Amino acid sequence: MKDGKHVVVSDFVEEKGEDYYKIALEKGTEGIIAKRKNSVYEPGFRSDSWLKIKKLRSCDCVIFGYTKGTGARAKTFGALILGLYNEEEKPVYVGKVGTGFSNEMLAILTKDSQKLETKQAPFKTDLHEEITWLKPKLVGEIFYQVVTNDGRLRMPRFRSLRKDKPPSECTLDQIFPANLGEYRRKRDFTVTVEPAGETKKGAHGIFVVQEHHARRLHYDLRLENEGVLKSWAVPKGIPESPDQKRLAVQTEDHPIEYADFEGTIPEGQYGAGTVRIWDKGDFSTKVWDENMVEFTLSGKKLAGRYVLVRLKKAGEKSWLLLKGKG
Repeated sequence: MKDGKHVVVSDFVEEKGEDYYKIALEKGTEGIIAKRKNSVYEPGFRSDSWLKIKKLRSCDCVIFGYTKGTGARAKTFGALILGLYNEEEKPVYVGKVGTGFSNEMLAILTKDSQKLETKQAPFKTDLHEEITWLKPKLVGEIFYQVVTNDGRLRMPRFRSLRKDKPPSECTLDQIFPANLGEYRRKRDFTVTVEPAGETKKGAHGIFVVQEHHARRLHYDLRLENEGVLKSWAVPKGIPESPDQKRLAVQTEDHPIEYADFEGTIPEGQYGAGTVRIWDKGDFSTKVWDENMVEFTLSGKKLAGRYVLVRLKKAGEKSWLLLKGKG
C-alpha cells in the first residue's frame, strides 16, 4: 500500500510496544493500535488480534443525581449524574456514568443516595431521562478518555467512591486548564460550535491567524504557550512589511483545539460571526515576557520575525505588533 490523498501508511514497531506507546502519548496522540503480527484487519468485527490502547485520564466528580435503573439494575440506578464546580463555585454538568460498578458498590451508592434526595436541580442537562437529584455530598473518581467539545467526559467509567475528598474541591480545572476560565465563562457550549478545550501537552510551537467576521472584521493571532493559545485581536491584519505597525488587543486564552476551528458562532454568543483560518504553521520564540514577545513565524502566508510590544500607557491589553527586518 502507498500513501494517497486520503490515506497515510503508518509506521510500525516490533517488540518495543510500551516505549512506542509512551512516545505516542508525549506527541499528543490518544494512543496506539496493537495487533498480532500475522493478523489481518476484519471490517466490522471486533477481534482480540487488534486492540486500541488509549491513555485513560481521571477526575473526581460530584454525584448530583442518578437515572432510573432497568433490567438487572431496576432496584439500584442506571447512571450517575456528574458535575464539577467552576470558578464562581457553581456546579457544571460534565456527563453521566453508567459503567464500572461492582454489585457491592451499586448497593453502597443506592443506600447512600436515598438519604440525599432533593427536588432542587443544580443545573440543566441534555438528558431526556427522569433524574432523581441528590444533595452534593458524594464524590466519585471517574476514568475517561477525553473531554468532548461540549464539555462532557467521553467514555466515562466509575473507579471508586472518594469519601476522603470534599465536594468543594471537585473543580473544572481538573479537566480544563485554569487559564481557560474566562474563555469558558463567555460561552454556552450547548449553543456554540467552538471547542470547550482541554490541556494539550503534546502541542508545541503552533500558531494560527483566523479571519473573524464578527461585528467588525478583524484577525486573531494565536500563539501556543503553556498548554493554551495566547490570543490577540488585530483589527487591521498582520503586518507584512517592517514599515507597518498594527494595534493588537490581547483577548482571553483559547484552547489548543481552536487552532483547527472554522465555523459560524451563532447570534447571541460571544464573538458571533464566521471564523476562517487565514494562515497556520509553526513558530519559535526568542523572547517571551510580560512586556514583549519576539517570535519567528513559519506559515504559508506569513514568514519571518515578528515582535509584540506592550503599550503600557494605552491599557493593560494593548500591544503593538511589528514585523522585523531581515
